[in-house]
Amino acid sequence: MLFRRWKTNGFKVGDKIQSQNEIVKFCEFSLITVIKTLKDLEAEGIIRRQVGKGSFLVEVPWAEAHHRIGFFYNRDIVGGGIFKNDFYTKLVVGFEKGVVSDGHEFILGSFTHKSMPTHLWDALDVVVLTGITKQTRLDRLSETSSQVAIIDLVLEDLPYHAYRIDFEPAFQAMFKKFDGKKHKYLYLNSSIASSEQAARLAAFKRACTASKTPQTLKVISVNQEDGDTGELETVLASYKPDFVCGYIHHSWNPMINAQSKAYPYALDSDRPSFLVKSDEWMQQVLADIYSNLKDRRPGAQIFSFPATFRP
Repeated sequence: MLFRRWKTNGFKVGDKIQSQNEIVKFCEFSLITVIKTLKDLEAEGIIRRQVGKGSFLVEVPWAEAHHRIGFFYNRDIVGGGIFKNDFYTKLVVGFEKGVVSDGHEFILGSFTHKSMPTHLWDALDVVVLTGITKQTRLDRLSETSSQVAIIDLVLEDLPYHAYRIDFEPAFQAMFKKFDGKKHKYLYLNSSIASSEQAARLAAFKRACTASKTPQTLKVISVNQEDGDTGELETVLASYKPDFVCGYIHHSWNPMINAQSKAYPYALDSDRPSFLVKSDEWMQQVLADIYSNLKDRRPGAQIFSFPATFRP
């Protein structure tokens, strides 16, 4: 119980722990039991007790060399399962490859908008979460003693490290390549609202506006997770875009490429796309995660990984 509390509060080596009387106040054990426990911890070399000064952590047993690292996705977003989504499949495979090759244990799981398995997460050192939207309840995140990291999203005002993809350089490269002639662009914007979805649309519009030759841009909303084409077929027939970009379900590619050129968001793709190399991205993510394993609450920080344009 003490380990979980100290881990949750981000205690590190050298930090002062609560006094025996303070511990009694928040636990259900007697003073005798608490005193014996602290003596045992001192004998094991986990704490050091100094008369008149208190007790201090010498070791943090929850930050060992072998770590259990979990990757959890939102099942309400990826309803068919993560391995039916090409982007998430490659993301989780790249993450697992990095964790296992570094000698750690990898755990894959899911959560929903309303339910997060925080007690399961307590048994892990790190949980990496993806697929969080505005509908996801975040109040339980603070309950887990595991380190929390957010991937492909930025959660404002929460003390977590976030790892996002910066697609703006890729957008700029595309518009630069096709500049000199006026084209019709169709951007497929995800109907699943998130900070990243909004940031990508804004970046795409900026890159379009920055073209020397004025371009035509149309934006429609799609649900790239369920694969429903919605109004896409109608817009393709009426608007006749030269390029279709953004959130593209893999099943739409033949329909789009029959009359336009598709540039989806993609991981490790050898096709035209806004490309992210998963191995390189996961190396950046894991390096930061490892550096914070002894600190339950490293604070808020955003790490951006640049995407490239593959014509």
